[in-house]
Amino acid sequence: MTLSRHNPAELSPPTGFSHAVIATGSRLVFLAGQTALDTDGKVVGDTLPEQFETALSNLLTALAAAGGTPHDLARVTVYATDVADYRVHARELGRVWRRLAGRDYPAMAVVGVVRLWDEQCLVEVDGVAVLP
Repeated sequence: MTLSRHNPAELSPPTGFSHAVIATGSRLVFLAGQTALDTDGKVVGDTLPEQFETALSNLLTALAAAGGTPHDLARVTVYATDVADYRVHARELGRVWRRLAGRDYPAMAVVGVVRLWDEQCLVEVDGVAVLP
């Protein structure tokens, strides 16, 4: 399995994502949206960075259970209830991403939403991975 990341010079330089990811492999893993729920199903964290760290950790836990690593992520979508707050915390969120998932960035999008399933949640993360 390989993932090759492409960032054409004709596009603005990517920061914390790749413009295109070409995946070749034998298994796709579709990862359900993860929020800041602990093992008891309770929302943890009051701030966006705290909730993002838990949501991303939960996504990576699901990925690991399927036999994958952060390097295998081809696509990630972040749903934020306050995109302005996401932008304010972008550097901190980037540090969380690098600490947990490294620097092999998938194709990514941040989508503003009115609310998430659990009203206390500020962010949800889902993704697609390609495994050998």
